[in-house]
Amino acid sequence: MSKNVVTKMDGPVPVKHALISVSDKTGLDFFVPALVKAAPGVKIFSTGGTYAHIAGILGKAAKDVLIPVSDYTGQPETQGGLVKTLDFKVYLGLLTETYNDAHQKDMVRTKAVPIDMVVANLYPFSSTVATPGTTPEHARSEIDVGGPCMIRAAAKNFLRVAAVVEPADYAMLIDEISANKGATLPRTRYRLARKAFRLTATYDRAIADYFRDTPFDSVSPHYDIVYP
Repeated sequence: MSKNVVTKMDGPVPVKHALISVSDKTGLDFFVPALVKAAPGVKIFSTGGTYAHIAGILGKAAKDVLIPVSDYTGQPETQGGLVKTLDFKVYLGLLTETYNDAHQKDMVRTKAVPIDMVVANLYPFSSTVATPGTTPEHARSEIDVGGPCMIRAAAKNFLRVAAVVEPADYAMLIDEISANKGATLPRTRYRLARKAFRLTATYDRAIADYFRDTPFDSVSPHYDIVYP
């Protein structure tokens, strides 16, 4: 299958659908109400503990704004939050290109919606493995799978999607959205994408370094190996 060559980029993109799923919830108390005010009618998809946190922030208003990702995808979260956002409708919503007729047909076919913003950060792998007494199983459990995928998809499609990975950018982003009738701008989306790719690269490097320096003989004593 030939790769699609894109020749158009969206200018201002109104934030109509945002997906928020964060490990570090710093700044959400400011960002979420401000986003709802700056982008009237926005719908927020969310998961697990982030969903509960946002519901607490919004109170009664949550019923008009907040949607569980599982309600959107039709797939419940797995035990322990192992799989939450890895779904075709989520990634179609992130990667779809406005001016691609085939993508738009897929959106109609699946009843998906364009996701205009992702707010995400990752499980704290580096701080976990730096803690004395951390076992390989503790480290393994802090390897985020869905988060990096979602961030990379949003950043790849900076043509339309804002990939927000640092709470320090929340205020700037709200100012921009407020000043542009609820929309993000292409220069900002590109700058955010660069930060997003740097985050996922650093995260993967930390994981690779940990396992490079941890031989199997240090791992195996922490498990009962089952033989058939």
